[in-house]
Amino acid sequence: MIARRGAALRGLVRAPGDKSMSHRALILGAMATGVTEVEGLLEGDDVLATARAARAFGAGVERLGPGRWRVTGQGGFRQPAGVIDCGNAGTGVRLLMGAAAGYPVSPTFDGDASLRKRPMKRVTAPLAQMGARLEWLGDEDRLPLRLAGGALAAIDYVQSVASAQVKSAILLAGLNAGGVTTVAEPEKSRDHTERMLRAFGVEVGVEPQGDGWRVSLRGGQPLTGTAVAVPGDPSSAAFPLAAALVVPGSEVTVEGVMLNPLRTGLFETWREMGADLTVANRRMAGGEEVGDVTARHSVLTGVVVPEDRAASMIDEYPILAATAAFAAGETVMRGVGEMRVKESDRIALMVAGLRACGVQVEEEPEGFIVTGGGVRGGATVHTAHDHRIAMSHLVLGLAADEAVSVDEPGMIATSFPGFVELMRRLGADIATAS
Repeated sequence: MIARRGAALRGLVRAPGDKSMSHRALILGAMATGVTEVEGLLEGDDVLATARAARAFGAGVERLGPGRWRVTGQGGFRQPAGVIDCGNAGTGVRLLMGAAAGYPVSPTFDGDASLRKRPMKRVTAPLAQMGARLEWLGDEDRLPLRLAGGALAAIDYVQSVASAQVKSAILLAGLNAGGVTTVAEPEKSRDHTERMLRAFGVEVGVEPQGDGWRVSLRGGQPLTGTAVAVPGDPSSAAFPLAAALVVPGSEVTVEGVMLNPLRTGLFETWREMGADLTVANRRMAGGEEVGDVTARHSVLTGVVVPEDRAASMIDEYPILAATAAFAAGETVMRGVGEMRVKESDRIALMVAGLRACGVQVEEEPEGFIVTGGGVRGGATVHTAHDHRIAMSHLVLGLAADEAVSVDEPGMIATSFPGFVELMRRLGADIATAS
């Protein structure tokens, strides 16, 4: 795909459903007894892989219409007939491993070439402490992996780095472990699992502990099917909003965006940079606060992003880096080493892509510094099959002096199906490169 500078972007759009909540709705619905009705489910490739996994573990999974799904749980997971292929879904596979560990099943988990490169021991190590048996079928710490679950014992686990995926996997395993499972975090990570477990009838304890918190639940609690309304994904809303901030004359509103304070670090950072970003029509949906977010073209100034904000916006640093390229001065992003073990090494790829487009960037082991100003563009960016790298550089191209293209746009569908069509409705010049 290729993005070119053009007219101002204007319009009202709706972001796709939140990916984190979509994964969790399907998994908890499959673990529960009874029917779970889901509205607003993200129908991207990653979530569809989780839907197939839920079906393989014995749940009834039906698509009723756009974003409307029904999951009929049998009160637990059953032995799947084949390999659980999670595609490129890192969240999906890690949460599924946690859930499966609590049942007497022995599934094999695998994924695509990208997912096979991502570390798994951060999840499997605490699951093994609880009693799960693990067999690496290739390289250690990488998929494919065979897991044998059941007969778990609760643990008191202290995370060295806050991770919602690790916390969630342990809590899901703890639902079927003997005793009370606790997870302590040094900083607060997203709390969608805790919120959604309560909606399914589970008692979850959350206590402040330093800058983070201690989350606990008692094993043996049943889950009961419920209704889940999935709000718009702030990580996806970030792309049209970022485009509005950097393309002169633009004004874009994304409606129904989740405003969970553990997910809005990017919005807070943009405001510190001088962004004209407003929220209207605040309301509750699916146990989360949502609102309609409007971004207008703004004169931005670089900032030092607090390191303790990383957990609330780790997926948004690529698009923050793209907007920082248009800001005056330096934007310093440190404490984000987690970016190196996402779908790709996102630090290295953003540094390489921005440099190719004429932006001054300094790379560090745990972060990078973008010095903004004019953006020349005129490059084809290597994305390594990473959807956020692709979308971030396409947004960059909408305000750069010369067009910017990305080499593998197909993977955008993993998190944001319809991205190109939505951006075109706003007036963006994004086309298939010849």
